[in-house]
Amino acid sequence: MSSIETQFLNLTAHHKQYSAIDPKTTLKDTASGKTIFITGASRGIGQATAIAFAQAGAKAIYITARSEQALKDTKAKIIEANPETQCGLMACDVTDAQQVKAAIDDCVAKFGGIDVADANAGYLDKWTKIGESDIDSWWMSWEVNVKGAYLVTRYAIPHLTKSTSGHLIMMSSEGAQLLMPGASDYQTSKHAVNRLVEFIDVDYAEDGIKCFAVHPGGVNTPLARNMPEATHPHLIDEPELAAGFIVWLCSGKADWAKGRYLSANWDVNEILEMKERVLTDDLLVNRLRTKG
Repeated sequence: MSSIETQFLNLTAHHKQYSAIDPKTTLKDTASGKTIFITGASRGIGQATAIAFAQAGAKAIYITARSEQALKDTKAKIIEANPETQCGLMACDVTDAQQVKAAIDDCVAKFGGIDVADANAGYLDKWTKIGESDIDSWWMSWEVNVKGAYLVTRYAIPHLTKSTSGHLIMMSSEGAQLLMPGASDYQTSKHAVNRLVEFIDVDYAEDGIKCFAVHPGGVNTPLARNMPEATHPHLIDEPELAAGFIVWLCSGKADWAKGRYLSANWDVNEILEMKERVLTDDLLVNRLRTKG
């Protein structure tokens, strides 16, 4: 078995939303009474996640991204999905601490708290070898993917600890486990996200925070199309897959797996069946390998 193969679980793979993670049926009302805060919600996975939480009965959804007009489009889709779900929005650059704080403060002022925070905003530029890379673009991957996730965590945690839900979602990638030529900025930043999730669990598990690093699948977004063309045939997953998976995680069904990396492609019933093995062997975390 190759080193790449040993990085992933041999579970049934899904590429679109299925019954167990359907927010309109199986997960209906699991978000009832909850306020959801989502960054990068103007399109793609972030937008699909906002809609899914509305379908699952969320009390309120607060959405941020850099484009206010695009956020208004997402708001319209949220209201269409569930007219009873309230929605707030703010244009926000996740690399700017004051903007992130202002958005979270506004969410709390409008809706009384935060039960779920989803650090969905991401950045991925064209893959380039390190010695040929654009310095500003290389570092921007860390600014958005790591600093952005950190800032959401930093300002949301005081509110999440007051919630009976207290779920925190960090957008990772299976690339965090890979070594691919030219991907040093993106893949290292996502590896750091996985480790950050583990530290959040160490610091705040006793306060009720359930944090997860989530691979959303290979979704054919403008961001993902910055990868080499040879990877594009693998971008076959629908954004609703990740959206339903995130709603499922925040329903509490897998709280025992907090502090770990999970893939939206993995069948959730098979994940549940692995509980004892995952906890006993401390799987799905980043560790130095010392045995063959």
